[in-house]
Amino acid sequence: VRALPCQTRLIALICVVAFMASSSLPARAMDDYTPEAMATDTLVVRPVCLAATVVGSAIFLISLPFVAIAGKTGKTAEALVGKPAKATFVRDMGNLSGVEL
Repeated sequence: VRALPCQTRLIALICVVAFMASSSLPARAMDDYTPEAMATDTLVVRPVCLAATVVGSAIFLISLPFVAIAGKTGKTAEALVGKPAKATFVRDMGNLSGVEL
C-alpha cells in the first residue's frame, strides 16, 4: 500500500470535514445579545459572512452572463451577494439568530 501524497490527504480531510459540517443539525448554543454572542459574532461570524460576501460576489460575476440570459439577475444577486452582505453589515451585533446564509 502506497502512502497518499500530502495534498491528496489534505483534500480528503477538507471533504470529510465539509461533509460532516453540512450534515449536522443546527443547534443553539447561546442566547442572542449576550457578551458571548457578541464576542462570537465579532471574532467568528462576521468574518465568515464577509468571506461569503466576497466569494458570492465572485461567483455572481462569473455566472452573470448566463443569469442575464435567463432573466434571473435579481434573485441570483440577492442569494449570492445580498444575504451575506446583510448578515455582515446590517444585522445587529450579537443577533446570531439573524444569520441566514
